[in-house]
Amino acid sequence: MKSEIKTALIFGLIIGVIVVAISVFLSTYDSEFEVEQIDEKSERVIDKSKFKMAPELVGISHYLNTTHEELTEQIKDKVVLYDIWTYSCINCIRTLPYITAWNEKYSDDGLLIIGIHSPEFEFEKEPDNVQMAIDKHGITYPVVMDNEMETWKAFENRYWPRKYIVDHEGYIRYDHIGEGAYQETEKVIQKLLEERAASIGLQIASTESLVDIKEFDHTNFRTPELYFGYKFAQGRNQLGSSEGFNQNQIIKYSEPEKIELHKFYPIGEWKNLEDSMEMISDTGSIKIQFNAKEVNIVTANYANLEIFLDGKSLQSKYAGKDLQTENKITVTEPGLYNIINSQESSSHILEIKVSNPGFKIFTFTFG
Repeated sequence: MKSEIKTALIFGLIIGVIVVAISVFLSTYDSEFEVEQIDEKSERVIDKSKFKMAPELVGISHYLNTTHEELTEQIKDKVVLYDIWTYSCINCIRTLPYITAWNEKYSDDGLLIIGIHSPEFEFEKEPDNVQMAIDKHGITYPVVMDNEMETWKAFENRYWPRKYIVDHEGYIRYDHIGEGAYQETEKVIQKLLEERAASIGLQIASTESLVDIKEFDHTNFRTPELYFGYKFAQGRNQLGSSEGFNQNQIIKYSEPEKIELHKFYPIGEWKNLEDSMEMISDTGSIKIQFNAKEVNIVTANYANLEIFLDGKSLQSKYAGKDLQTENKITVTEPGLYNIINSQESSSHILEIKVSNPGFKIFTFTFG
């Protein structure tokens, strides 16, 4: 019996040692697993191999609100929002209140916004014109003029507007085309600023509140943008006049017998240019049938314009924000002007009577 008791005691002791060893192992395994889980959530172990590095700013002709040297220093270790825009683009203009608000809200926490101004039209290459737009929209962050579209190409971009957000190590972590997704974009800014702070040992106030600005409500069925320049109009059936486009020629356009939806009809003598039409006759007009609640025109050179809707002088309920009187506007600086602004989308025939030769029109845009 004594031998059996001794054997049982030894066996029990061995089992106890094994149980303790297993417990210690499992405890160690759990602890290591927990540490790995924590590390995976930290910025240090984010796998960035799937992200592209942001390209350098290249081919910049002018620096506004900054200098080349200042921007080179500012950009180091910052979360950077690159906004590719051009100042006569209505879609770009609608995003600016959000971008300027983010600049004010997050610049002290490490966000740097850089406006990359990539022009659509020749007049947008003039620094004075861009500076006027910067002042008008309250832009205080750096704006670089990408007149030859070299930075545009470096980003492999094809759209206005477009936002890229780059983390403090230079990786592109977010990309959005066009308007909208403002809350999503701001949450990315917050996330990347938190990553930056953790990486460089800073404390920043955590915030979940988002910029509260009413977003423009687009009309689902609306007339597409209409281009007056023969180069821009290629592949688009938008000029309704039977005389058509004639490159760099002065054409006498007659009154149309009928007006089709989504087409424009110049009347009088107009010169066909690459990016616009220039009125040569002393007086002339433009007619379109459109469907939208908002109409904007992009123009250049001084002119007095008178606006008619469905053959009648424009009523106040349709008056655009840039009209000086109920149905008249004097355009001076090259850029975008809002001429129709209503609460509801509807279809109308619009006529613009022009009284000054030399007036240029580039596009109609609709909302």
